[in-house]
Amino acid sequence: MVKASRHLCLFSRQPHLIIMIFSSEDRILIEQLHRSKGYGARKLVKEFPEKGSKVCSVGRLLKKLKDTGTTSHQTGSGRPRTARTLENVDVVGDMIFSQEDAPGTHRVVRQISRETGIPKSSVVRIIHNDLSDLQLKCLKKKRAQELTAANRLNRVQHSQLLVLDKFSEHEVGFIFSRMRNCSL
Repeated sequence: MVKASRHLCLFSRQPHLIIMIFSSEDRILIEQLHRSKGYGARKLVKEFPEKGSKVCSVGRLLKKLKDTGTTSHQTGSGRPRTARTLENVDVVGDMIFSQEDAPGTHRVVRQISRETGIPKSSVVRIIHNDLSDLQLKCLKKKRAQELTAANRLNRVQHSQLLVLDKFSEHEVGFIFSRMRNCSL
């Protein structure tokens, strides 16, 4: 059980109370004792002082029990999803892969975000959480230089010159003895 505590709000300079969160075992115990023995909020707090619960928190839980018939969370309660809906997951899933008839038509996160209006962070979250069975990774493209045969030969020659500057001739002999197998 998490204890309630007072904290200063950064903007108002007045303390506000953090609501106590009951574990599922605590909820079941409170519900059973209330139904079987008729315990109220004060009696439950006195019965279990080691829990550190407040009378108002237990009272709120008992009111919920009377109103809804259960102490568990209501389905549909909380903030509704706006970006990670099933429709958006399907749209991102379709856009992320190349189509069979047109290879190379996949889109990057920025393009998906721009075309669908879904924020980039939500597109990444959809890829990681909702399309996780596909084991995709969001990577940013970076430019790279493609090496030609002339570039490779030039690199080998320059590396040989650098090594010759650092070592004497008798030490260099064994370094370049297997040059055919070495690729730099």
